[in-house]
Amino acid sequence: MVGERTGKRAGKRTVWLSVVLLALIAVVTGCLGGDGDGTREGRSPFTGERVEDPTAPVLVVKVDNVPAARPPTGLERADIVYVEQVEAGLTRLLAVYSSDLPPSVGPVRSARESDIELLRQFGEPALAYSGVQSKLIPVLEDSPLHLLSPSAAPDAYSRGADRPAPHNLYVNPKAALDAAPDGVSGADDIGFRFGAAPEGGRATGEETVRFPNATVSFTWSDKEDRWLVSMDGTAAATSDGDRLGAPTVVVQHVTIRDSRFRDSGGNITPYSETVGSGEATVLRGGRAYEARWSRPAPEGDTEFTTPEGGAVNFAEGPVWVVLAPR
Repeated sequence: MVGERTGKRAGKRTVWLSVVLLALIAVVTGCLGGDGDGTREGRSPFTGERVEDPTAPVLVVKVDNVPAARPPTGLERADIVYVEQVEAGLTRLLAVYSSDLPPSVGPVRSARESDIELLRQFGEPALAYSGVQSKLIPVLEDSPLHLLSPSAAPDAYSRGADRPAPHNLYVNPKAALDAAPDGVSGADDIGFRFGAAPEGGRATGEETVRFPNATVSFTWSDKEDRWLVSMDGTAAATSDGDRLGAPTVVVQHVTIRDSRFRDSGGNITPYSETVGSGEATVLRGGRAYEARWSRPAPEGDTEFTTPEGGAVNFAEGPVWVVLAPR
């Protein structure tokens, strides 16, 4: 009898340990974003939303953002929008597309050296841009990016009649990807985590990031359940009248230094360093959460954690990332 009872207790203990182990595996798998290829149950690794093809090719478009170039086209359907500083203290946008391709995106403008470093975390994505200064051409050509300028994909570009050049060049994303060579990377894990909001945070209705000659503001809308974007104090909308916004905004504080290059007017081109670590603020649900970002290598993911080291989950939906001065 004693041996029988001992065997039963051991069996129950084994079952209990198995249940605990399976639960731990489930938790860890969820924290890592699901499958090994970065997808999570058919969801986009960039937005956390269910999509038809969570590993569709990645196309990045360099979008003009000076007042003469507004309003933009197709920006509301980007998975991720990066805001970066360019010459004269102004800003330009990098719009990342994979799960949803609009018929047109623009105005398209020229690439910068720091785009190469930023986009390495996407593997070998396609980049639509309008050109670069001559000294940067070999640097871009040596990068793992699939370059889709108008000369490389002429049928994918067109000029609009609503504004003067150079603010009237637009790209058809599908046509651009059709012109790309084989090997364009599909969407994969870049470090974003989606789920319940972290604990704490501070209530806030508006956050503004200031560059030397530009501002980007985000105002929380309970009605739309997202942060609405304003540029230089003016509400930002697309050419179709859609107000720009996102459920999650990341203000990633980075070192912005001089690069080796200058624009045609002699202004030094800034370089935003996105490899390394630093402070960040994650906005979601009308609250701001202090965070840390870390990306040890160009090929690595960018992880966002709490000061204590826990993951900072984003809300499902498009993400705006502002590469703000430290």
